[in-house]
Amino acid sequence: MKLISAGLLLLLWCAGCATQSSAPQSDSGAPKHFSGATPIEWSRRLADSEMARRGDSLVWKPGGKAKWDYAAGLFTLSLLKLNEAVGQGTAAKSSSSSSSQAMDNTNPFPHVSACVDFAKQAIGSFISEAGQIQTYDRNEFQLDSLNPGKTALALWRLTHEVRYRNAAFVLHFQLVSQPRTYDGGFWHKQRYTNQMWLDGIYMASPFYAECGKVFDETGDLNEAATQIRLIDQHTYDPDTGLNYHGWDADRIQAWANPDTGCSSNFWGRAEGWYAMALVDVLDYLPAHHPARPQIIAILQKTARGIVRWQDTQTGLWWQVLDQGNRPGNYREATASAMFVYALAKGINRGYLSRDYLPAAEKGYAGIIQKLIRPEGENRWSLTQCCSVAGLGGAPGGGKMRDGSFNYYIGEPVVNNDLKGVGPFILAGIEMETLKSHSRQ
Repeated sequence: MKLISAGLLLLLWCAGCATQSSAPQSDSGAPKHFSGATPIEWSRRLADSEMARRGDSLVWKPGGKAKWDYAAGLFTLSLLKLNEAVGQGTAAKSSSSSSSQAMDNTNPFPHVSACVDFAKQAIGSFISEAGQIQTYDRNEFQLDSLNPGKTALALWRLTHEVRYRNAAFVLHFQLVSQPRTYDGGFWHKQRYTNQMWLDGIYMASPFYAECGKVFDETGDLNEAATQIRLIDQHTYDPDTGLNYHGWDADRIQAWANPDTGCSSNFWGRAEGWYAMALVDVLDYLPAHHPARPQIIAILQKTARGIVRWQDTQTGLWWQVLDQGNRPGNYREATASAMFVYALAKGINRGYLSRDYLPAAEKGYAGIIQKLIRPEGENRWSLTQCCSVAGLGGAPGGGKMRDGSFNYYIGEPVVNNDLKGVGPFILAGIEMETLKSHSRQ
């Protein structure tokens, strides 16, 4: 019944855009509409808008600018997840028909395949028949490069084209010889010697765990869990309940605390990457896996820290999480979307109690009301996205990436960064599931 409801809601949206309203409405304690639309409708709105904006810019062409990129991987994965969520609703609606012909005729979402087509063109354009990947260099040992592998695996399951599975295997092979810290943590990149970053946990651990399931390698599951345990051990701060962005095992980087090796601030998106990694890796760890209870416990303490630093006025989260009132800080979209996704998925899967539902609802409503902007012609934008941030390496624009507060707030703020659009689409899917569960 919940899937039929999702299908009917989307059918209503397809007939025309809903009107704006002032606040979320409640149905058995869960949101019914956010500013005139359901969560899955908002996901679809931003997905359609971004696909139209991007066109073929993410597609590899000889001499072109497109690269095998972690943000493109995140966005295309969110499109495939949206396709799956909408398809389930369509299937439920169509199952009431008495014939296959009726099923074909009553499909209210014939254009949902645009999500799959976009992902196939963007990611598939890089992958040869043998599974080799254009612009990918294994010798750089970038954990970021693994992230599009999640889309490759999703496309393999969807299309049964072996080249996608082969590409995932090529990426998986990188991890076999990935450089490690003294205690076994993956370096973030070859040139970031002995450094672990929260970002890298999202790029590597869910992918490694999924490979473990696909390739039937128990060791991969264990390794994915080990990386989470190590980053928790090295970066978690019990005073704030948050994790520092990076850790230098050598304690020699300019950004590193000489005693702890940690960077000096709590960057919102870094914590967001980490929170998403925790809920995603659990998708692949079997119920009996010995690390599963530990990762759930880490997620629960991470969620407590996230909610502690949520802005009470807007429901959003700050660029530097624990310094909301400091001049120059701002409410940032990518981290806010990531946190809503992680909280909502954690509730849906039973990892987090429903005590976290108000925080997820308020965060999602805050994004819609404060950060989503209409652009006309049924297009929408996600505003206030931090463009990029890192630690050390080659400074951009003459600024040293020293992990300071001034560094984080000084990076460019843009609209429609894929690192925010993708999590927003995923958050809407999970928020829709929350709403459906509340009516059961």
